[in-house]
Amino acid sequence: MAIAGIHAVDSHAHVFVRGLPLAPQRRHAPDYDALLTDYLALLDVHGVSHAVLVQPSFLGTDNRFLLQALRAAPRRLRGVAVVDPQTPAAELRALAAAGVCGLRLNLVGLPLPDFAQPDWQRLLSDVRALDWHVEVHRPAHDLALAAQPVLDAGCRLVVDHFGLPGADGPSDWLLRAAASGRVWVKLSAAYRSWPPADARSPGEAARRLLQAFGPGRLVWGSDWPHTQHRDAVDYGSAHAALAEWVPEPASRQRILADTPAELFHFDLGDKHASV
Repeated sequence: MAIAGIHAVDSHAHVFVRGLPLAPQRRHAPDYDALLTDYLALLDVHGVSHAVLVQPSFLGTDNRFLLQALRAAPRRLRGVAVVDPQTPAAELRALAAAGVCGLRLNLVGLPLPDFAQPDWQRLLSDVRALDWHVEVHRPAHDLALAAQPVLDAGCRLVVDHFGLPGADGPSDWLLRAAASGRVWVKLSAAYRSWPPADARSPGEAARRLLQAFGPGRLVWGSDWPHTQHRDAVDYGSAHAALAEWVPEPASRQRILADTPAELFHFDLGDKHASV
């Protein structure tokens, strides 16, 4: 049963404005604003009650704008931050108090970290103690190299965007990892893996993921504002896609509400309400 007041959760979106300090190492820098007010209005139009804001990769470890957004709507929003592996535990606790519920590792096009290093082991231990998840964004062909160390450290793992599958769909490693009970997958941003005209492939990938994980380990995200793909998708089409991928209403509702409510700590609403 969904937590009272949580009708649907958008598990993946970004907010930012031009002029923010950019990370030295970045794949792109948008030349437009993605305003929180505009995003919340889209949620209202589409009947989405809650959402998770993910730190954009081009802002690096400077989470100040993310925290500002979380403080503007503390009951409605949770956040996923990007931090340096040397971040002190006290700073992570401050992020948690502001509504952050997870850590993101956006490793697309980057060398893999050496997770065996003490700083990484300490960070993952702190993440586990906070009951956060670790969100990994990495293509399917070597997803296991980025994701298995997270599981080995005892953390919950959330895999971005269908696991960025190749032509063969979700990786065998990801499908096998479902048995651990500690892996979730975001059904989001199909356009980052398949051409927008290809409706069959994301539907087939969703079917295989649903068979492996069940609706209790899947969540949906809009990926708003669809950076680098704004010409191919909008919020309405991203929202409608889930009904195509998961046509069975009870499974779809669990993916939209029950599963993300628990995973992203929306059951702790009063804890963050005054932050």
